[in-house]
Amino acid sequence: MILEPGYRDGLDELAAHYKEILKLLGEDPSREGLVKTPMRVAKAMQTLTRGYFEDAHQVLRDALFKEDYNQMVIVKDIDFYSMCEHHMLPFYGKAHVAYIPNGYITGLSKVVRVVDILSHKLQVQERLTQQIKDCIQETLQPLGVMVVIEASHMCMQMRGVEKQHSVTTTSDFCGAFNQAKTREEFMNLIRHK
Repeated sequence: MILEPGYRDGLDELAAHYKEILKLLGEDPSREGLVKTPMRVAKAMQTLTRGYFEDAHQVLRDALFKEDYNQMVIVKDIDFYSMCEHHMLPFYGKAHVAYIPNGYITGLSKVVRVVDILSHKLQVQERLTQQIKDCIQETLQPLGVMVVIEASHMCMQMRGVEKQHSVTTTSDFCGAFNQAKTREEFMNLIRHK
């Protein structure tokens, strides 16, 4: 098979496994509405896990600029979608990222790309929060980084406790954000009025 742009090797094999899953669920994969489903799901899964094949650190390094600015830089309300590694169901929400430069800044869209890359893996929200913080800290070496993620989890909404409106909030921080006053400033700036 010649791969379409954006897809990786293993697509046919992944589709074959989804065909078997349909059978195990009691469906007929040769039924008209399901004939193309295994390949559609295989392509969707490759898209939802493309972060395994992208380098978030390199994205930041590609847009690193020397700048004498040492106040808080915040990119908030970054929409993201990820897949819960426990149930392989989506969780989604908003990420808020701040850093205080230490001689270098990065392109604002690159902060968004870091969230995008790291969320496109099988994840848990706690680890995703930490990975975003660590990536920015390790690459930019700023005076501090703070990340807050607010997310809804389909594994809690569609199955299990079936609570439709619960939101999970996680945070991680380092450096200057260890000071309560700095964290409070960040939280006030991301708070929705």
